[in-house]
Amino acid sequence: MNLLLLGRRTVMGALAVLLLAAGVWASWGTARHVMLTEGRARGVMTVTGCGSDACVGSFASAAGTGGGEVPSRVVIDRSIAEKKGARIPVALKPDTREAVRTGGPGFLHAWLPLGGALLLASVVVAGGVRLPRTAWGMALTGGALLTSSFVTLAF
Repeated sequence: MNLLLLGRRTVMGALAVLLLAAGVWASWGTARHVMLTEGRARGVMTVTGCGSDACVGSFASAAGTGGGEVPSRVVIDRSIAEKKGARIPVALKPDTREAVRTGGPGFLHAWLPLGGALLLASVVVAGGVRLPRTAWGMALTGGALLTSSFVTLAF
């Protein structure tokens, strides 16, 4: 019986770690461009129009950032910018016209997948590993991340 309990906890712990690793992996694709802006073209994007999943706009580079050719028009995810005329601080992904929002709101938005992974993993930790305090901490952290991202992007 003890061996089955140990096996269940081991499998559930591995599943929780897998969920968290997937959340970090999914977040890092965008977060690295937000957090590590050294050598990347940075500036301000002015939204000129939005489609179903992306917004386009003009890009004005900040003095002394990035190198090489900087595009005059860039694309950003629609969840970041939905109002025509909005001015958003952005960094460009290398060798693309794709922009990511920088600053606090961009940082929080980049880590949204990790917030969701924390919420999912908290259920596994609570039910499978039987660590309710740890699960509550994970759930509150994930919920706070999701909520703060929504609040900073909405207002």
